[in-house]
This record gives sequence, structure tokens and C-alpha cells, in this order.
Amino acid sequence: MSYIATFRAVLTASVLLSSGQVAAADTSIDSLKAQYQRPESIPFPADNLYSAEKAQLGKMLFFDQRLSKNFNMTCATCHNPSLGWEDGVPGAFGGQGKFLDRHSPTILNMAWGDSFFWDGRSETLEEQVRGPVESANEMNISMAEVVERLSKVQAYQDMFRRVFPDSGISSNSVMKAIATYERTLVSGTAPFDRWVTGDEQAITESAKRGFEFFNNGAGCSDCHSGWNFSDNKFYDIGLASTDEGRKTVTGNDKDLKAFKTPGLRNIQQRAPYMHDGSMTTLDQVIVHYIAGGIPRASRSDKIKVRPMTAQQMQDLRSFLESLTGDDQPVSLPILPF
Repeated sequence: MSYIATFRAVLTASVLLSSGQVAAADTSIDSLKAQYQRPESIPFPADNLYSAEKAQLGKMLFFDQRLSKNFNMTCATCHNPSLGWEDGVPGAFGGQGKFLDRHSPTILNMAWGDSFFWDGRSETLEEQVRGPVESANEMNISMAEVVERLSKVQAYQDMFRRVFPDSGISSNSVMKAIATYERTLVSGTAPFDRWVTGDEQAITESAKRGFEFFNNGAGCSDCHSGWNFSDNKFYDIGLASTDEGRKTVTGNDKDLKAFKTPGLRNIQQRAPYMHDGSMTTLDQVIVHYIAGGIPRASRSDKIKVRPMTAQQMQDLRSFLESLTGDDQPVSLPILPF
């Protein structure tokens, strides 16, 4: 059944089985707002503290083609700042001319993450850097070769020596520099944030209703919680996919087809959606959750049929659109040679 047909069927059930009104909130709007307050600072790990020069070095490496075997990719190839730090295609396009099975996740707000990749196979951003660099289907180069290439550039030698006086250029220092830059990639203040802090005119009445429904009725906040709208946990949401998800990491049947909850900041800029990029619009995503996905043993108990009216669907979309921040343009670094 198509998404439109599914939506019509569930919408009909909604009209027959309910009044279509938003359920009474079990907490006040002010209390709900407090759960989504923007943090005042970016957390950095004790073993990789922030410095401006380290972040600048990481930015240079992020945009440097020397981190790919054939000098044909950078980190920004799959994490484009113009596309919500994703790449706008269903499956990432690898450096060896091969489309990958999974959609590139955003790297916005990763400083607040506690595991990385759709399946959570890396526990730190530093570890995550190694994954695509050394993947045979992506950048296809060993960290040792990256170090060898960078060591031939005098300007890089000088900068690494200042930033990492104990090690200079090494696999660990390369990963630490890039991870530091990635932690500085924070979504800008959005209309929703201005509303949370008291500007009642910042978002529409539809978006306000959508926020209440998001938290009380639609079930979205069961997984999309906190200021970045992610609980950083893993769920099978009932997608038609052969990918075993987190089970490939843990080996546990309970993790079959489970993928990490993505944050929702700047979601308008980040189509297509889901781990496989199988949905091109926010309406398709909402309809998927209305219908509840494919029922199976591994599907999360949090995913179920949730009838809603066309107005509630519109309100949810309005709320999601209010999460797009006023991000500053990203300037490209001047790379040393």
C-alpha cells in the first residue's frame, strides 16, 4: 500500500474512532519548553579539550582531499554544510564509485552524542573519524598513509607540533583534530528557540499546537527528546529494509533492524530521511509513524498505529519546520601545500 493510501486509511479510522482533538497535555507548556532549552556551552572530553587552533586544524583536515586514497573525497563529500551536513542522496556515494546502503547522517550537534554511526559502532567522535577514512568503499586509505601524506607538508608539521606538542602528526592527533572541529558544528538558534525563551511571535499557532501534539499524543518525544530531539538510543521503527542495523554490532536479536534516533534540528534541510534515505518528504515520515510501520517481533513497542487528523499532521510539520536554525555560512579553509 502506498504512503498516501495508508494515510487515507488511517485518517478515515481517526475520524471514526476519535474526535480528532489533541489530547489534554499532562504537563504545562512551560514545563515542556524547559526540556528543550539550548545548552549554554559545548561539551568537550577531558582527553581532547577545545582550542581554537585545534578546531581550525580539524576544519582544514575535514576539507582536505589528501584524506582519501584517490584524492577525490573529503569528509564534506558526505557531510555537506549546504545540505544540513548530509549529502542529499538516499545512500552515500563512496569514493570507489559505489552507492552505500545507508544515508549519511548529519554531524550537527554531535558533541552531545554518546555513540556514532546509525548502528552506534563507535563510542567516540574520534573513533568515528577512522571509519569512513579507512573504509574500502569510502575514502579507502589507512590512517598510516594519511599521516605519511600530511607529514610531507611543512605547514601541517608546524601546526600539529603546536597543537599536539607531545605527538605531532599521528593517527590519534588527526582524529582528535577532526573530532574537535565536528564538535563545534552546532545548529543555530531557530524560531523554536526564540519561542522557548519568550518570543510568542517567533513561531505560528500551528507550530505551537504541533509542539504540544509532538509531546502529548503523537508519541514523538518518546524517542526525540532533549534539546537536540534525540535520546541517542536504537529502535526498529518498522521500515522495509534488509539491513540488520545495530544487531551487526551487538549480535543481539533485540537489536535487529534497530537504528539510532536522529536529532531533528535543521530537519528541513536534511532530506531524504531515515537510515536508508527511503523517504523524500516530512509528510512521508509522518505518515509512516501514523501507520506504525511493519509489525514484527523486533519492532519497538514505541512504534504503533497513531491516528491523527490532517490538521494535526500539518501542525506537526509546522513545528518541525520551526527547528531550522539561523546557521552562518561555512567558509572553506585555505589548505597548505
